Amino acid sequence: MATNVYMEALSPTMEEGRVAKWHKREGDAVKAGDTLAEVETDKAVMDLVARADGVLRQVAVAEGQTVPVGSVVAVIAAPGEAIGAAPTAAAPATPSGSGKRETGNVGVATVSAPVAVATLSSAPPTDATRVKASPLARRIAKEAGVDLKLVAGSGPGGRVVKKDLERAPTAAAAAPVPVSRFPIPERSGAPYEDVPLTQIRKTIAKRLATSLGPIPHFFLTSEVDMERAAEAREALNQQLGDQAGGGAGGKVSFNDIVIKATGLALAKHRACNAWFQEDHIRYWNEVHIGMAVAVEDGLITPVIRNADVKSLAEIGREAKALADKARSRRLQPSEYTGSTFSVSNLGMFDIDQFTAVINPPEAGIIAVGSIVQKPVVSDGQVTARRRVRLTMSCDHRVIDGATGAAFLRTLKQMLENPLAMLL
Repeated sequence: MATNVYMEALSPTMEEGRVAKWHKREGDAVKAGDTLAEVETDKAVMDLVARADGVLRQVAVAEGQTVPVGSVVAVIAAPGEAIGAAPTAAAPATPSGSGKRETGNVGVATVSAPVAVATLSSAPPTDATRVKASPLARRIAKEAGVDLKLVAGSGPGGRVVKKDLERAPTAAAAAPVPVSRFPIPERSGAPYEDVPLTQIRKTIAKRLATSLGPIPHFFLTSEVDMERAAEAREALNQQLGDQAGGGAGGKVSFNDIVIKATGLALAKHRACNAWFQEDHIRYWNEVHIGMAVAVEDGLITPVIRNADVKSLAEIGREAKALADKARSRRLQPSEYTGSTFSVSNLGMFDIDQFTAVINPPEAGIIAVGSIVQKPVVSDGQVTARRRVRLTMSCDHRVIDGATGAAFLRTLKQMLENPLAMLL
């Protein structure tokens, strides 16, 4: 009995997927659970796994090709089994059969009727000697002119990942990790170069259009004294370093402190911890903070769940782990969906102040600028204090001016007096 391999919807906003790499060639024997290919979605790179034993047949999508959700991309058949070759319509986004895996991997469905595959193009045979590497590592190596065969991989099965290129002697200087940007090609003799949108950039474009257009934004800015927060962070990191034998793995960042304070402030101001839902407003009792992370070709917001009740050390460890997974495009849907409010920080880029776009259906987002020393008058004396500007973007359909101002005041009080976070 043949089994169709479908392109499934792996995130709430996914409409199409791009086959980044085939791990199996046409004619290869496969077992249920084997990774067939890597698929680039609008949020991450996911594994396409086999749900049946057999032989991979009729690979219909080449590496680099994008197809709609529900398309048949290949067939798994028994050895010697005859299968149809006539084109067929796309299957449902979630095919019947064994159902979608909870891990978020791409699934397949068992069908008893003769299988027909729409031939989109012929997939070139995979080079058996090809180096195993993540899509991000492959792009970095290509831009820097680094031969991946010379880089030792530390990922699963010897897979080369981003950190391997960072520490490789020949690649560290030549291959800086790219910051969020479009994949700009080298200059040519032509007047311009056209670059197709990646899946994540397509989604960003759509979501911005559904945010700035329909959502009536207004903005509130407050300058916060971070001197006590900085002192508390230094003391906490010293204690964490002593506990870890001097290691830096558990260090707390200023962004972790802002996330924690934001979570506590939202617990006190539920009117801001809300979603706009067309005919109603959903007020959340739980606080899940979306943390904006710049990736190579866009932005994604992994979620710190229950941020109001987690310790700073827990938030720090979780934020680092999620950011690393985001940059390597390995986040699972459960790790980037369900946020009730978001925080975006550009302070590390020396940005003094900015306004962030609300991530619907959330009703607000905090934009964090650089922490800089400024002359401040205190008790008639001019002294240098570390300060930061916070700008809150509000959905006026949910949050009124006074409501947002009250929340921002509470957030400011907590950051200026970190002991308030313990109350």
